[in-house]
Amino acid sequence: MALHVQVTSINDQYDKYFISTTDSYISMSIITIRAYMNQLLGWRHFETVILTLIIINSIILALETSPTAMSAAGSWIYLLDKLFLGIFVLELAIRLSADFRGFWRDPWRIFDFLVIAIALLPTTGSLSILRSLRILRVLRLVSAVPAMRRVVSGLLGAMPGMASIVFLIAIIFFVFSVISTKMFGEAFPEWFGSLGASAYTLFQVMTLESWSMGIVRPVMEIYPLAWILFVPFIILTAFTVLNLFIGVIVDAMQTEHESAAAAERGQMMTDNELILSEVRLLREELSEIKGKMQSTS
Repeated sequence: MALHVQVTSINDQYDKYFISTTDSYISMSIITIRAYMNQLLGWRHFETVILTLIIINSIILALETSPTAMSAAGSWIYLLDKLFLGIFVLELAIRLSADFRGFWRDPWRIFDFLVIAIALLPTTGSLSILRSLRILRVLRLVSAVPAMRRVVSGLLGAMPGMASIVFLIAIIFFVFSVISTKMFGEAFPEWFGSLGASAYTLFQVMTLESWSMGIVRPVMEIYPLAWILFVPFIILTAFTVLNLFIGVIVDAMQTEHESAAAAERGQMMTDNELILSEVRLLREELSEIKGKMQSTS
């Protein structure tokens, strides 16, 4: 009985040792894999290679719209497209393996994931229309090029200010649509017969597309003073409000540029502090060595 208990205890210890050893081996393997992934992502030409593949894949997708190219090498074009998609899936897998949590904290990586996920959706039957969405892979150029990322970030930062301008221009459209409907609706029902028709006509006037000969002059033949309504509208919308859009976007881009420059300066200061601290440590070590040498001599 005692022998049986001893054997059981030895087996339990062996199982625990085996489990702990296996867990340690798995943990070391995961750490090693992540180290290799980070080393690959840290390669200075990695982003350049991905950017080149995105551009080549864009050309391949454009060739699919050419009947001549498809009749000459359609099977090869489809094969290359699948190959590029596989490479992009592998790239995302590498990034996820290297830093899973950091991947989902980066909005640009989430954007890349969504673009590739759309490309992986089936394109048969009722979902065949999704085949055309594969061209969205070209948008990965935005996330791959830092300058484009700054432009998009600036545009997103301009959204709150642009929303206020949109609200302002909506008020202007509403006021002028009501006035023009009441004034010109009876004589020109096709252009000003309803609030929606008036808003659409005024939008055409705002774009300055055939606004004079196409709309305003025919109206002025019946209502000679109609220019009093249309000229202020054009000044308010086509010139003033739209220039406000440009001003808000330029201000947001400038802010984004300044924040990026400040981040670079902060990184440079951090690197300089690390270098100075290492130099101080080296000086202290040298002084200690000199002291020991002097004491021994």
